[in-house]
Order: sequence, then C-alpha cells, then structure tokens
Amino acid sequence: CALIKRELLHGCVAGVCRYPLGMSGGQIQDEDISASSQWSESTAARYGRLDFEEGDGAWCPEVTVEPDSQKEFLQIDLRSLHFVTLVGTQGRHAGGIGNEFSQMYKIKYSRDGSRWISWRNRQGQQVIEGNRNAYDIVLKDLEPPIIARFVRFMPVTDHPMNVCMRVELYGCEWLDGLVSYNAPAGEQMSLPAYFNDSVYDGAVIHSMTEGLGQLTDGVCGLDDFSHSHVYNVWPGYDYVGWTNESFPAGFVEIMFEFDRTRNFTTMKVHCNNMFSQHTKAFRQVVCYFRSEADWEPTPLVFNPGEDEQNPRARFVTIDLLHHMASAIKCRFYFADAWMLFSEITFQSDTAMYNTTLAPPKKDDPTHKVDDSNTRILIGCLVAIIFILVVIIVIILWRQVWQKIVEKASRRMLDDELTASLSIQSETLAYTHNQASTSSEQESNSTYERIFPLVPDYQEPSHIMCKLPEEPGSTAASKATTTTIVQEGAPHYAEADIVDLQGVTGSNTYAIPTLVMDLLSGKDIGVEEFPRKLLTFKEKLGEGQFGEVHLCEAKGMQEFMNTEFSFDIPEEQTVLVAVKMLRSDADKNARLDFLKEIKIMSRLKDPNIIRLLAVCIYSDPLCMITEYMENGDLNQFLSHHEPEGFNDLSYMAAHIASGMKYLSSLNFVHRDLATRNCLVGKNFTIKIADFGMSRNLYSGDYYRIQGRAVLPIRWMSWESILLGKFTTASDVWAFGVTLWEILNFCKEQPYSQLSDEQVIENTGEFFRDKKRQIYLPQPELCPDSLYWIMLSCWRRNTKERPSFQEIHRALLEMHP
Repeated sequence: CALIKRELLHGCVAGVCRYPLGMSGGQIQDEDISASSQWSESTAARYGRLDFEEGDGAWCPEVTVEPDSQKEFLQIDLRSLHFVTLVGTQGRHAGGIGNEFSQMYKIKYSRDGSRWISWRNRQGQQVIEGNRNAYDIVLKDLEPPIIARFVRFMPVTDHPMNVCMRVELYGCEWLDGLVSYNAPAGEQMSLPAYFNDSVYDGAVIHSMTEGLGQLTDGVCGLDDFSHSHVYNVWPGYDYVGWTNESFPAGFVEIMFEFDRTRNFTTMKVHCNNMFSQHTKAFRQVVCYFRSEADWEPTPLVFNPGEDEQNPRARFVTIDLLHHMASAIKCRFYFADAWMLFSEITFQSDTAMYNTTLAPPKKDDPTHKVDDSNTRILIGCLVAIIFILVVIIVIILWRQVWQKIVEKASRRMLDDELTASLSIQSETLAYTHNQASTSSEQESNSTYERIFPLVPDYQEPSHIMCKLPEEPGSTAASKATTTTIVQEGAPHYAEADIVDLQGVTGSNTYAIPTLVMDLLSGKDIGVEEFPRKLLTFKEKLGEGQFGEVHLCEAKGMQEFMNTEFSFDIPEEQTVLVAVKMLRSDADKNARLDFLKEIKIMSRLKDPNIIRLLAVCIYSDPLCMITEYMENGDLNQFLSHHEPEGFNDLSYMAAHIASGMKYLSSLNFVHRDLATRNCLVGKNFTIKIADFGMSRNLYSGDYYRIQGRAVLPIRWMSWESILLGKFTTASDVWAFGVTLWEILNFCKEQPYSQLSDEQVIENTGEFFRDKKRQIYLPQPELCPDSLYWIMLSCWRRNTKERPSFQEIHRALLEMHP
C-alpha cells in the first residue's frame, strides 16, 4: 500500500499525504521522542503522544514557560526523511485533574540533526495557534509542508504559564531523498509577476544554497502562472523562474543533493508552457552525476521537444538510466525568454513505478507500468475494503446489542427500582432488588460508606460493582467486585473522578455504596411533616434536580421522636434546611433522594446535622434537616476578631467528635471544611453538607470541564491524584479545616497559589522530595495545634492520626 503514497506524492497532490506518522499509533518508539526537560518522570517526552492518557497524560516541561524563551521543546526523530503536511496538538487533562495546554507554539525541523530551521508559513509567520482547552485535538496544516527527519514542537506563551503537550505528525515518507537544491534566485517579470522561491529554507542571496522550497512543496503551478493555488499571494507565486537575459550561457544550473547514493530512474520537472507570454518548457537538459567525490565526465543529455500547440503546464519526465549518484547537477536550456518550474521530483532505488495519476500515453517510453505492482495495489485495495466491511458489521452488531441491553436495563429499572409510599402505615416501603442497575450508576447521597478491602485505600466509585444479595444467599460472598488503584501510580495518572453533584446540588462528596444493613427494614425513623407549616426564607442553593432552602418550621417539636428535642418553646418557629427535589426529576433522581433519606435517618450524633422530618407523600419530595441559628462556621468566624474569641480548640473538638462518629461507621465525608460546619448556641458545632450549594463558596471549588467540581484546597494528595477518598483523606481535610479555624477564616487555604499550582503541589507530596508546600502556622496557633495539622498532612496515610486520637488530643487541650 506504500505504492499509493509514492504515486500520490510524486503526482503533485501532496494534499492527500496526510497519514499519521506514529505518535498516537505507537510506530514512533519511546527512544525516538525526547525533550529539553520534564517536570517529572511521568510527564517525560514519551508521554507526549496525541490522544494517549498514559503517565500523567502528556509531556510537561520542568519549569514555567516564559514569553519568548524558546528553551523548551518536544522533539521527534522520524528515523528518515518525511514529507510532513499536518500537525496535531492536545493538552493534558488526565481525566479532569489536569488543565495544561499550549495556546501557541513554534516548529523547528532538521534534516541532519545539526542544522535547525524555523518553520514559517507562506506569509512569513512562525507562531502557530494551538489549543484553547486541555481536551480538544487541534490540527494545523503546514503551509508550506516541511521535509525533515527531526521535528521540534516549542510552546510559546505571552505570559509565564505551565504548559503540557501531546502531538502527532502527519505526512508520508520522503521517497526522493532530496535534502537540498542550489539554484539561482528567482526573478521578476514585467507583468509584474514574481518568481522568487518564497519558502526556501536555505540561504538566499544572489543564489539559493543548502535548502528546499517551492520546487519540493507538493504544489503544482497552474496553466496561467499569474494565478495561484494559494490565497492572498502575488502573481507567479507557484513558480520559480528565470529569464534568458540574465544567463548569457543560455541555461540555468540547479544542483540537487541527496541523503545517500541512490540508483536514479527518472526526474520529473513540472514546467509552465504559456508561450503567449514567452514562457516555454526547457528545450534541453544536461545532467552530471556525482557518486563519490568526483563528477562523472560524461553527462546525460535529454531533449523533450518544444510544444507550441498546447499552453498547459506539464510534467516533463527525464529517464536517468539508473545512474548511481549522491548529487545531480542539471543545466536547463531556455526554449524562450522565460523558463518557469513549480515542482521537481526524483525516483530512485526500487521506486520504478508510474509516477503520475493520469494514464500514460501509448507512445511514451518513459511511462511503463509494472503489472505486478498494479496487482499489488489492487490487492491492497481489496484488503482495505474487506477490513472496512468487517468494521462496519462489528459496529452495527454492537449497536444492536447495545439496544438490546438498554431495553433489558429499562425493563429491570421498571420492575426492580421501585419506591412505594404507604400513607396508611406512614412508613417507607423500599425494595432492595436493584443490584443490576446500581452497579452502573453512581448514587449521590450525603455520606458514603466504605468497607475496608485493604488497610490503606478504598476506591469508592468502584467499591460496590454489585450489591450484596439477601441474607442467606450463597452468592453473597461473591457480590462485591473491587478496583484498587495502586499507590505507586503516576502522580498525574488519570483518576477515576465520579459525578459528585448531589441530587439537590448541595452534596459534593456523597456516593454511597448502598449498604444493605442501612437500607433494610421499612421504617425510615422520621415523620411526615405538613408542608403548610414551612415558611421559606432564603434559597441556599440549587443543583441539577433540586434546591436547598432555609425555612422556618412551625410546630416542629410535635413531630420529633423522643431521641431529639429542641431547646426552645414549642410555639416558637425553628430554622431548618429543606432539600427539595424538583417534580420533574427522573426516576433515578427520586430513587437517590429516597436513599439519602434512609441514610441520613441513621446518623444520630450530637455533632452531625440530623434529619428531622420528610415530605414524601406528594411532590415535590422534601427532607428537612437542622439548621443552626448562627449559620456556618466560616461566616461566623470571619465576622469575629481574634481578641474576642479564644476557644477555638473547643470548636475543633466538636468537629473531631462528629468525624469520629462518621469514621466509626466507615463513612467518608469528602468535603469537610468550615463552610460545611454549622454553629449553634454556646458555640456547638455540627457537621453538614451545604457548602457546595451556596454561591458564596463557589471559589472554593475547582471545576473540571464537563465532569465535576472538587474542593482541591482541602483534598489530600491521593484524593486529587488517585481519586481515593477514605477516612485518612477526611483527616487531611480536618487539618485544613483546623487551619481555617485558627486563621478565623480570613484567608483561603493556599491563597498564594492558583488552582493549577495547588494541584502541582500535590505532585510534590507524591514524589516526597521535600519540595512540597505546607500551610503555614497561623499567628495565634500554638505549636501543639500546628503539630496536629502537620500530622494530618503526612504523606503516608497510615501515619496520619485517627479521629479518635485527634479528638482525645483536642480535649486534653481544652479541659
């Protein structure tokens, strides 16, 4: 099939020479990809392959790229000369964790590895527009194309920034082997038409030396040389031309240098023959051959014959009679006042094929088609057609199979995922036969429960791929399938980020594993509350399927069970938070909402926000939770002066107590911060989950394009880089929350760092080369409290303290 490439390339239709050269396909080996520097081993040059996600997902230079530095580059060695017509670039997103890309770049190339040439477009510009985000692939035509073995991509910025790149090259192998041609500089006709070689990449003074240009750019000139294939250029652009007035000897001499000694069969010269403008193809060419150091004494002479009938441009083919040479010097003799060339190509070695796309003339001895090669071409085409047919059949079969599966899933959803409400019994009847669909979907409830599979990490998003069956089932022990990400994974490896947006938009961390002991039984333990007794005061936030409102509840005390009571008179209204599901929410959202009610009803601790009541007998479904009179801890502390409040460890102990309770249930909060802690009377603190839903705290979350928002400034390194959320990662977040408290929430954690730099800093924790940045000790923080913070931020999760230990230490500081 390579013969097709040869014929297309030599037929002056290089626009179809656009085959990927092997970055994404793997044909280019790792050892042939190098770079000026690398940020880490997992962002080395070999990871700079387009559309690949291995390592950290891209090549990233070691340092921030400065404007006009041009020091950083990603280099590809193609092992041989190639005709490169197109390039593709992409940034690094690493499954939503990364956001680095190069908005601009330059290209340098070399044919021998020593002399490097800066690519310029046909208007002389070097800078190529790159990417606008980390996801999309941007393809750019190289006009003119380049002929090179080595290619460098050099990121360009207009301000200091971090960049990462993935690239691909497209083109064909350069079969001519031509590395340079030397010729007199092109001249100007009085039309005016300029016949200079405007893209020549060698030296141009009075003559052109040691370069390639328009004679090898794959674009053939038109019959009328005053017009061009290229837009916004001058007349004569496609041709390099000379007038006989400048050459008393009557010829123009062009010398061609090749990469090695070759066995030459033909040379093809594309000439203009617009004889009405005194322009004709050459009348004679005399070629000399140099195989070693000396030129052969006897030249080859070829006379094409003049044509004054057909003004069309044409290829003139010269039979080189299998001369062996590493250089050819040809003298082209004028047939009229002007001689214009647009392309010169060579065939050598085994490339003895018909090199035009048009059928050969019967009386032309230079166009002999090898029947065996024709058979090979036909065989290749038949094989390609067969492969395409097989691919189409597979695609159609998969589509049909997918429809069958979808129909089966819908039937299962209709039959199994049901939640029925019984008004007579005033209890919630909830079915548990949902294993097959919950494995495919990620529920979004307030808290997440995990079971220890290994001492260190759990993978919440994959920890339950199938629900446990009913007690007594023999298959129960086989129902749990796990996917564990090894701790040694690259620090920018694509993490399994799940959809963290809750049903109502207020919970960022809750992906339950639907533990059956929590969901067993029909009684949800909370009463139905009359909607008419709720007075809406403020909208706290909203999500895809619902809203969160601050309400006043009248007569709430009458509906509470004996385990919970308000320390306020019965006739006084109570502030509550109401999570409301929109009436148009789909069945899955409704199911998730009921799951959240079930789980919240089981959480009973003085330092955890309680579920008080529900409104589920009619739409919209609502759950009513506590809301503390002093609001969230972040706003509470930020409005207090340090000298007016000195009992911060007491508040921290309340948070630690609540987290100790959650950890005892193997629940993971995933968004512990002062914005998610509510303040009651006497500085009582209760842990909640309203932070994300409030626009006030939108700046605390890093948005991953099209995926989720993450509180990265509170997250542990393994949560950001590996997607692992455990009690140990909650401990890390507690350390940041404690830092917030000691700073009276006057400053955001890592306020001096951008979001991208925060993520980069987690990479330093991963490598553990003592270059990571810790949050500084707050001004009013005693050493003992700062030591607790630092212990929460230990790299090794096993070395971080438990919430039991943290709670005990804080109580000792506050007798």
